[in-house]
Amino acid sequence: MVVNTCYRFVFNREDAEDLAQEVFIEVHRSLDRFREESKLSTWIYRIAVTKSLDHLRRLKRKKRFSSLRRIIGVDDDPADSIAAPDRENPADALTDKERVAVMRDALDSLPDNQKTAFLLSKQDGYSNQEIADILQTTVPAVESLVHRAKKNLQGRLQKYYDSDR
Repeated sequence: MVVNTCYRFVFNREDAEDLAQEVFIEVHRSLDRFREESKLSTWIYRIAVTKSLDHLRRLKRKKRFSSLRRIIGVDDDPADSIAAPDRENPADALTDKERVAVMRDALDSLPDNQKTAFLLSKQDGYSNQEIADILQTTVPAVESLVHRAKKNLQGRLQKYYDSDR
């Protein structure tokens, strides 16, 4: 469950597994501070979300640094950009990759709180009360975050598909 949660944020299985390990290390270190105000699973989920968002912030900083390296003429390892084929039909693989990339870009464009609330609600099926506990906010705030996330995603995806015609 923790690996899947992390994966929904980072879209990379290896990173999600590494983050899950970090989550359980944090759980082990912090268990004495668990106040039992919520379920243990909610507390662990909150740690997983936080670790995932921290990871994404680190990646954004790393991308900025990488761009700076390219500007000054120091390039990254070219082998990083070579992807291994994962499907039989290249056209299907390309279509799937494009769809995933469009959705990932749309999700990444959301503010962290909207993205988190949306993923917890729509991907993981948590109730608004459970999401409020995880995000340490109110149910109306969660409803608003999910609603705004849906509107923002709809707008971004609509622009993409309208421009694609």
